[in-house]
Amino acid sequence: MPISDDQKLTYAGIYILKKIDLKPADGGVELPALLDGHLGNLEPAVERLLMQGHLQIDRKKQRHTITKAGYAYIASLIDEAEALIDEFDDWETLDMVAELVDRNLDPLRARFLWGWYQGEFDDLVVYQQRRGLDPVEYEWPAFLVSDAFYEDLERDLAEAGNDDN
Repeated sequence: MPISDDQKLTYAGIYILKKIDLKPADGGVELPALLDGHLGNLEPAVERLLMQGHLQIDRKKQRHTITKAGYAYIASLIDEAEALIDEFDDWETLDMVAELVDRNLDPLRARFLWGWYQGEFDDLVVYQQRRGLDPVEYEWPAFLVSDAFYEDLERDLAEAGNDDN
C-alpha cells in the first residue's frame, strides 16, 4: 500500500524534529530560516511543522527552533514508540502487523516510530548502506522525502507476510 503525501509529511516532520532536538555532536542539525540547496526538499514538512506550532523561526539566530508545543509533541511520540516497543518487542512481525491492523492502527507508523526511536534512521546514508539500497542517496533530506525510504520500510512489513516460517 503506497504511502500518502500526508503520511510522508508527518513522518518527515517527526524526523526533522528529532534532528533539530539532537545536539550536533549526536547527529543533530540546525535548520536555517531559509531552506535552500539540499534542504529545500524539507520545505513542505517544515512548513507544516510551523503551521502546527511545533517549530518557529528564531529571527536573531536565523534558524528554526522547536516550540514548547513541539517538545510536547516529541514527548508524546516517544511515549507512543516506547509503548509499541514494550508491547511488541518479542512478537513476530507478522503477528504484530495483524494485531495493529485489528486495532485499526497503522503498521507503517509503528515501523517508522520504532526505527526513529531506536536511532535506526539517525544517519540515513548509513541506513541505506546497511539495507543494501542502490543507489544510495547521499543527501539525507532528499532520501527522507523520497518514495524509496518509505517503500523500504513497507518492504519490512510485507516480507513478514511472505515468510514461510
